[in-house]
Amino acid sequence: MLRHRLLAALVTLAPALVQAQEDPPLALRGMGSFHVGGREAVVADKPVREVLLVPGGVPARIDANGPYQVEAMYVQYHLPAAERGRVPLLLWHGGGLTGVTWESTPDGREGWQQYFLRRGWATYVSDAVERGRAGWAMYPEIFAGEPVFLTKADPWERFRIGAGPGSYRTRTALPGTQFPIEAYDDFMRQVVPRWTTTDAAQLAAYRALLRRAGPAVVLAHSQGGMFATRAAQAEPAQVRALVLVEPAGFGEATPEALAALRGIPVLALYGDFIEQDGRWPAIRQRGLDFYAKLRAAGGSVDVVALPERGIMGNSHMMMMDRNNRAVAQVVQDWLAARGLWR
Repeated sequence: MLRHRLLAALVTLAPALVQAQEDPPLALRGMGSFHVGGREAVVADKPVREVLLVPGGVPARIDANGPYQVEAMYVQYHLPAAERGRVPLLLWHGGGLTGVTWESTPDGREGWQQYFLRRGWATYVSDAVERGRAGWAMYPEIFAGEPVFLTKADPWERFRIGAGPGSYRTRTALPGTQFPIEAYDDFMRQVVPRWTTTDAAQLAAYRALLRRAGPAVVLAHSQGGMFATRAAQAEPAQVRALVLVEPAGFGEATPEALAALRGIPVLALYGDFIEQDGRWPAIRQRGLDFYAKLRAAGGSVDVVALPERGIMGNSHMMMMDRNNRAVAQVVQDWLAARGLWR
């Protein structure tokens, strides 16, 4: 019985062992983290309270009035021993998510952070304002409005994992999906609340990151695509290329704003199942309209529909899908073709 279990374990581990043998080594010359951006905000006219911070302890006097440091961004960086990327690679996550998006997949495989590190890219993975280790501030005193929380059904149905509205109730996945649906609960453990009123603060922090870490390539997912294009328009000297993974928003489309992107090549990636979804055809069309305006203004945009490349079954979370390495290779080849990798 024990022998059979060991053999089964080896069969399960075999693909990972082959992957480890084929991959370049993961060797670092440095790593660390920092916070960047933010501002001071002052809260007034709050009542003073006594709060028991530790069970059985002595109550503490909490005066919430005074200055706060808010709206900073958390950044973790890794520097490869043999650097081949000509500039760093900044990885920006989507709405309701954190930098964990890039670190590993819900079912335990390596994420895009490790993929690009192994190929010699210095990587900077951030938790945007209000997310993860960036923390958040009092609302509505500092953050206007209230946070938005996602039910377990929301990403299942909205990120093209499940087969449309109501599919989470029966856990009906799209046929051929590459998302590791057996690990969906692990994915939901990394989902965090988000605000709809902090866009200006997030953009300010991303711009501060570009000024500190750039010039760089920005690889952005979903909501991050809006910040990537807008930050590039505001800081064009700090951006060498934009990789937009199913962006949900975009930059300004004025002649002046589009002109700022002329020297920045753009790659836009789209996954599978878009035509049969209720929202994604319109989201993609907004992107195609923006790319057309950018091309007309002299910009360079490559739009890749993965199914047309024979890469099938990808959800909105393609960096977590089972074929995430094939998608990452599309990005790697595109960056290398533009002279950004040696």
